[in-house]
Amino acid sequence: MTGGIDGINDITPSNQRDTSQDPEVDVLVVGGSQAGLAMGWHLADRGLSFVVLEAGAAVGDVWRSRWDSLTLFTPAQYDSLPGMPFPGQSDTYPTKDQVADYLQAYAASSQLPVKLNTRATALRRVGDRFEVTTADQVLRARQVVVATGPFQVPFVPPPARGLDSSVSQIHTSAYRNPASLPVGPVLVVGGGNSGLQIAEELVASRSVDVSIGASPPMLPQRLLGKDLFWWLTRFGLQAKPADSRLGRRMRARGEFVIGTSRRKLQRAGVRFRPRLAEAEGRTVRFADGTALEVDVVIWATGFRSDYSWINVPGVVTEGRVVHQRGVTDVPGLYFLGLSWQHTRGSALLGFVMDDAGYLAEQIAARGRVAADIETAGVEPRSG
Repeated sequence: MTGGIDGINDITPSNQRDTSQDPEVDVLVVGGSQAGLAMGWHLADRGLSFVVLEAGAAVGDVWRSRWDSLTLFTPAQYDSLPGMPFPGQSDTYPTKDQVADYLQAYAASSQLPVKLNTRATALRRVGDRFEVTTADQVLRARQVVVATGPFQVPFVPPPARGLDSSVSQIHTSAYRNPASLPVGPVLVVGGGNSGLQIAEELVASRSVDVSIGASPPMLPQRLLGKDLFWWLTRFGLQAKPADSRLGRRMRARGEFVIGTSRRKLQRAGVRFRPRLAEAEGRTVRFADGTALEVDVVIWATGFRSDYSWINVPGVVTEGRVVHQRGVTDVPGLYFLGLSWQHTRGSALLGFVMDDAGYLAEQIAARGRVAADIETAGVEPRSG
């Protein structure tokens, strides 16, 4: 694997002119994790000038910031981005640091122009161009891809405000390992993959309760000797479009929990509680009227989208992006890495490349039309 790139603020192809300081490029990609890097590979493959903006100090930082024991559900053979296989044996499950290392090596090996420490604070449309504002400059492009992922902001529900200051509260985004928590029993609120993984880790050393509003569907990691994703890909379930009959049914069921069962956790000592209804002082009450005194609460309540920095009308409605497979109604503006953007795999490492390739074709086609218009001397329309 290529060596790390920590401390390098800009990664620019050695055989290309540095475009990061230009007033305008063909495409700006906002977000430098797996979606943004896959997008960059496809743009480079089509000869377009672009810059990938990454808020972190290094590619892969968003992965390194997760809890220590986090591993992927997808085996290594399903975790590759275009042009570079993910290292590791088949049917092994990469750690979050191995994913971060891979993304760093990928950006360097593919010679992608990634601009680090560059958080986009505003996006607006000016005529037939886009402007992206950062802390120290304004970057301009004919087209923009927002690849910041489906969720950006940790969500903590309102009952948290009723807890006493003596109760330690932490969201899963800030959890690292059992030793980082105060001693004593823990209440985990939320029964998705993150909450149940953390509960399983914690119950080895302390008392753990888990509060779940609605039980998500649970699937084993392996079936009949094959990994779950072997079955999902073999029968085309990962590639079913979101608007297909089966796709709609899968979306309605919600995200499933992989590799952990309620029965397994109960055998380990985890106690399950109904939905948390309210909290006051050191006491939480559940939907069935029972109560529990708490010392430590981990909020495994997920994340919410934050598109407040996008100042382009008609793109976000009631917090949701309006799009067709990542293509918005605003010419030249695209999204990548959204949940169910096109298929169940749209937001997953190793599957996001399909949507990236599709968007690259749309971007290249629009670029050719714009070039033909300018060559003909016709004033381009801004609408």
